[in-house]
Amino acid sequence: MTARPALQQPFPDIPTDVARIATDAEAIAAAHRLAAEFSPGASERDRERRLPWDELTRWSASGLGGITVPRSHGGAQVSYATLAEVFVILNAADSSLGQIPQNHFGVLGVLHELGTPAQKARFYAEVLAGRRLGNAGPERKADGAATTLQGRTRLLSTPGGLVLTGKRFYSTGALFAHRIPVRAIDDAGRSVQVWVPREAPGLAVVDDWDAFGQRTTASGTVVFDDVPVDEADVLPLWQLADRPGLYGPTSQLLQASIDQGIAEAAVADAQRFVLERARPWVDSGVQHAHDDPYLIADVGRLQIDLHAAREVLREAGELLDALAGRAAAAANGAVLSAEESARASVAVAEAKVLTTRIALEASEKLFELAGSSATRAAHNLDRHWRNARVHTLHDPVRWKLHLIGNHLLNGVLPQRHSWN
Repeated sequence: MTARPALQQPFPDIPTDVARIATDAEAIAAAHRLAAEFSPGASERDRERRLPWDELTRWSASGLGGITVPRSHGGAQVSYATLAEVFVILNAADSSLGQIPQNHFGVLGVLHELGTPAQKARFYAEVLAGRRLGNAGPERKADGAATTLQGRTRLLSTPGGLVLTGKRFYSTGALFAHRIPVRAIDDAGRSVQVWVPREAPGLAVVDDWDAFGQRTTASGTVVFDDVPVDEADVLPLWQLADRPGLYGPTSQLLQASIDQGIAEAAVADAQRFVLERARPWVDSGVQHAHDDPYLIADVGRLQIDLHAAREVLREAGELLDALAGRAAAAANGAVLSAEESARASVAVAEAKVLTTRIALEASEKLFELAGSSATRAAHNLDRHWRNARVHTLHDPVRWKLHLIGNHLLNGVLPQRHSWN
């Protein structure tokens, strides 16, 4: 991979004609249409690292960006299970492109839980009009800080108003976004989320992402240099730590869906290559690779693991739907209990373990099944493993296993943040 200059990037286009999706079925249909458009160019975009500007404009125009907006604000308010299915479909077509909207929906979850009526009306309207939301990701671990959550990005009060200063990395979606929400610490030492307009003075988005997988997510650096901030664009993020909810589980549900999409693509390509190109082993006594009994058994095992991961993912989405529905139906405006929020985190962690494993297993097993000719650069099949390996490092599965076991054995409730 050759080095590229890290350059400030142009502002994203805003589509002029945005569809309004009204139902879960329409959302699934739109995802399938876009997947059919995006899949043929996925390998070339990965090989050339061609950023999907045009594809994202089409994504916005499809109306998919607004599918979680509440019906009371004009959106489809699709189920969590449908949202996960949309992500699986798009990520099976192109996991780099499919990952980009992840933070869009993640920060919409924060808005749902913390936004004022005025903020919801304004931001939901922007999203339904085709605006995309990115995210300024974590910071490098600061000196003296226990974790990366203890950052140095600050929202400061000055005589001229609020200003934002800081530097973030791994900011998936920020390059292509119309607003870039970012976590910061205010003057009172509290965690807030600032929804910064892309054109704000002092904001720079740098395309310096150079990982070997998920190459076109442009998950680079965002710099805030005394960016002026409107107080109306600030959400009290600190309140989420004390409020049981579905923000963290929703974020993780999308992460698991991305991995499931990668696995679906790898299994499909493995089967296609075995049927169309692979040669049987000389001692097999068969004329076609797809008649090799060992290959047949391995493909069967992959399909079982793929199906198991998808079903657990679906069950996790349905649990989130049930919990959200119970809370919404409560006459007294009740919110989720701490135990219910924990159940959601555990369910999604189970899905994340399985989707991580099948993504890595399928993308590696592909070559064993397809044979040495599958390693030719022209096929670019290694992109599935590269994508799986990079994305599954986002949050370690060992801590998912610990979360599940610690809850079952000791009744410990998971910490509340976007990784649980």
